[in-house]
Parts: sequence; C-alpha cells; structure tokens
Amino acid sequence: MNQRVLSGIQPTGSIHLGNYLGAIKNWVAFQKDHDSLFCIVNLHALTTGFGSPAQLREHVRLTAACYIACGIDPNTSAIFAQSQVTGHSELAWLLGCLTPLGWLNRMTQFKDKAGKHKEQASLGLYGYPVLMAADILLYKATHVPVGADQKQHLELARDIAGAFNAQVGKDYFPLPEPCIMGTSTRVMSLRDGTQKMSKSDPSEASRIHMTDDADTIAQKIRKAKTDSALIPATWDELEGRPEAQNLVQMLSTLENQTPQQILNTYAGQNFAPFKARLIEVLQETLNPISGKIHELMTQDQAFLETCLAQGAEKARTLATKHMHEIHGLIGL
Repeated sequence: MNQRVLSGIQPTGSIHLGNYLGAIKNWVAFQKDHDSLFCIVNLHALTTGFGSPAQLREHVRLTAACYIACGIDPNTSAIFAQSQVTGHSELAWLLGCLTPLGWLNRMTQFKDKAGKHKEQASLGLYGYPVLMAADILLYKATHVPVGADQKQHLELARDIAGAFNAQVGKDYFPLPEPCIMGTSTRVMSLRDGTQKMSKSDPSEASRIHMTDDADTIAQKIRKAKTDSALIPATWDELEGRPEAQNLVQMLSTLENQTPQQILNTYAGQNFAPFKARLIEVLQETLNPISGKIHELMTQDQAFLETCLAQGAEKARTLATKHMHEIHGLIGL
C-alpha cells in the first residue's frame, strides 16, 4: 500500500507561526515522498458554534492561500475543505456507532475545552475525536503529522480502526502512525511561555501571523516577554524560564540548529541582540510567504477556488471508493 499522509488545520483565522513551524513546514517535506492530502477542517471549526458564513468561507480561502504560500503544491497534494467531501461526516457516524463512551470520556482536550461547563458543551465538541478519526481513516492514511497535544486523539483513531477491523473480520483500515514533530516545533505564546501559541488568544501580541508585515513582526518580538536574567550557557539552565525557552527553540527551528548551538552563540548576553537576530530571521522567512498570501487573496482568488475544487475532486474520488467498500463490509 502507498504511504499516505493526511493532516489539516481549522479555518478559524489567520494561520500563525506555530501552525507553520509545528505543522505546515513539515507537510512540505512529507509531500515529496507520500501521497498527500491536506484538508481545511471547517467541520471541526463548527464545534464551538456557528459564526458568520461569509467569514468562514473567507477563512477557508485564507487557509488554502497559506498552505500554498508555505510550499504545499496543489499539483501534487490535495488541498480541500473537509465539508466538500461528505464521506467525512458519514464515516464519523459509522465509527461513532462502535466507539465506546468510555474511550471518549478519557479525552483530555474535551475536559480542557469544556472546563466547568461540560453540561453545556456540544455533542460536536465531545465527538470531535471521532470525526478526526474519520478524517484519517476515510483515506486509509498511513501517517498523520500531529502536535503532541493531538497524540491522544491519534491513539483513539488507531483504537477505532482496530475495533472496526475486528468487527468486520478484516484488516481493512491501516493503523495510522502518528508523526510527532517534537517539542522544538511547539511554539508557545509570546506573552505566556506556558501556553501554546493560539488563534483564540485575545491578545494579538501573543502570536506572529503568517500575514504580519516586517514592522509588525519586529514590534511583537521586541515586546515578547522574557526575563531579566542573561542567556545561559546550557539548556538545563533555562529550566523554569518558559518564555526564554520558547524564543530559543523558535530561533533554533528557524535557523535549523539545535537549541544548544543557539545558546553557544548568545550565552552571557541579554536578549537584545538575540531578539534582533530572531526578528531578522522571521522577516526573511515570512516576508515572501505573507507577500504570496496577499497576492493570492487579492489577485488570484479564482486560482484558490480551482485548487480547492481540484483537491476536493481527488479526495472525493478516493473517499467514494472507500465508502463503497465500507458499505459492503457492514451491510449498507
């Protein structure tokens, strides 16, 4: 069987640096030797409620533009909106019929997001991991690049695949392999190093958008929270300094160096020269991407729509074949 990779991002706003370093940059490498599908998970985006229809459609186009500007090739990888392939929703129902509540009750992300208001949380938020499993299994994906925070959901997808295979008496679904990108690509908030960089953070200063211009990048990094201590000589000495750790990891990833190599360069200094270099590297990396995104969104929306339609057709062809097989296995 061909190795197939699938992943996706919610279209809930502008893609930020954490999405790029933690996900899309790695997808670009995967597409070279994997059959690749990168969806825009607009059904998952509804788990917190319906918003503006026009805004959701615009965010889907913006996410597609970000994928392409960051290096996803629509000629070789399928870029599509999750809702354009009805098999996602149908398979989620079928898989939900054999997923025990006990498995879902163990999902920590639901507990974190629902908080003290669990009784008011939607069924969609609770069943989110089953839809994620359907996203993956619908295409028989063999590899799924995910952040460490999604590892539990990937393990559930493997359990669900195994339960389906046992139910039908056939190894129909491959057990998808999680490709955890590691801590070095987990980008944290610029205002609180203990929290992941997030679109939902109310502070714009907490994140670098892929659409930010050079001046905005410089301003956000200069104001990024650090501490009064000097940069140490070893990583162990950064223990308990989450904001400093975050910036060092960020620069090391952008420079393709280890955090220790970064510390070797800046040990004993304050953060001013370090931040100056981080600003320079971010601008060099993001300026071409933000320029391409702007071009696609203002001058090439027809191209974006064509890419989404072609990607959906490729995904739909594969999904239709698999759903026909699944129907046969369970008697539909």
